[in-house]
Amino acid sequence: MTTGKWEKTNFTGVRFRKHATRKHGVNFDRYFVIRYQRDGKRIEESLGWTSERDPEDGQFWTEAKAALVLERLRGAAKHGKKEAPTRLGEKREIERQRKEDEKAAQELAEKENVTFDYYFEKVYFPTFEVGRKKETTRKAREHFKNWLEPVIGNIPLKDVKPFTLEKIKKNILDAGKSPRTLQYVLATFRQVWNMARRDGLVSGDTPTRAINKPKVDNRRVRFLSHKEADILLNALQEKDAVAYNMALLSLHTGLRMGEITGLKWSHIDTERGIIRVMDAKGGEGRAAFMTEKLKAMFEAMTRREPEDFVFTRKIGKDLKEMPLKEMPRIFFEAVAELKFNEGITDPRQKVVAHTLRHTYASWHVTAGTDIYTLKELLGHSVIAMTERYSHLAPATLQNATRGFEQAIASAGQDKTKEQTGQVVNFKK
Repeated sequence: MTTGKWEKTNFTGVRFRKHATRKHGVNFDRYFVIRYQRDGKRIEESLGWTSERDPEDGQFWTEAKAALVLERLRGAAKHGKKEAPTRLGEKREIERQRKEDEKAAQELAEKENVTFDYYFEKVYFPTFEVGRKKETTRKAREHFKNWLEPVIGNIPLKDVKPFTLEKIKKNILDAGKSPRTLQYVLATFRQVWNMARRDGLVSGDTPTRAINKPKVDNRRVRFLSHKEADILLNALQEKDAVAYNMALLSLHTGLRMGEITGLKWSHIDTERGIIRVMDAKGGEGRAAFMTEKLKAMFEAMTRREPEDFVFTRKIGKDLKEMPLKEMPRIFFEAVAELKFNEGITDPRQKVVAHTLRHTYASWHVTAGTDIYTLKELLGHSVIAMTERYSHLAPATLQNATRGFEQAIASAGQDKTKEQTGQVVNFKK
């Protein structure tokens, strides 16, 4: 607190009040104010205590320092300098704005120089890997290390242009990698760019839009006949019960292998004949429906705790039960022994674990299941993914065409009857 008495200093226009109890050194702490005229009005500005520092220069307040501030303000007011502050508040605001501008300029410079390497490692990837499968994050880092970092790692994000990505494209294709690999690498870059745009480091569309990407058709066209499927299942049943059960499940539900390995016993409801798919590829859960053969399969298995995985394997010396991450190797050995892939070089024609899902879809279409129903059964996010199977239903399309022709013929006959008066119109 201060006393009620103002005291003069040796400088005109500068005065102070003493603190009643607080001391600064041997003297009582003093609070300085200044007075001066501007546009015919008396202006009074508060400065601070002798125990406090001026935030602008860090110096303690003194009579002399107060007088210096007063002189500057008087001069600005007297000469009408527009660029100079005429009040202490204005002076402080100018200084605050100057510091903010310096800070903004520094932050802008830092943003301008953030490299692709730094942003990927420090910002993008730590966020990307949260909640994702290890295989997904491994591939993203592989795209970065093998293809992106060597070309654009040290380049500021804002300076990455389409012609730079063209070099990455050339490197991938020259190395004999597939167009699909190129698509995946460019997709990783696009995701990094979009996050950087969200953070204000770049603007505009991703440069990948300007890259001409080779068309990719890696859709599997091979599916098993019922006879081939029976031969494969019989071979697996003799070799390995787990591989047999997983193959049967895929053939009878169309579940993806990742969905099968992720099943827990709490997802299996044999009473209702429903399998709850909780970790679907598209992110949305769905129900798969059991055939009677599947019900019998699950009922014959040893049911464990609700949170235990359905498909496991004993591993190590201690034979610890561990959940499977993929189709057992015995499946591929059986396929090789049956010579299903003998002489086949096109990957799309080879029998693999995913062939079982493709077979399920193909069997449905040839049995007359419509595409929209099949889309829901397969858990496809868009109908375009399911339409690849439409060519397997020629009978359905032919029947539709015949019905169309019959409708035209019938309409023509009715018209002829009306013209010849054979059709009586009872309306009056």
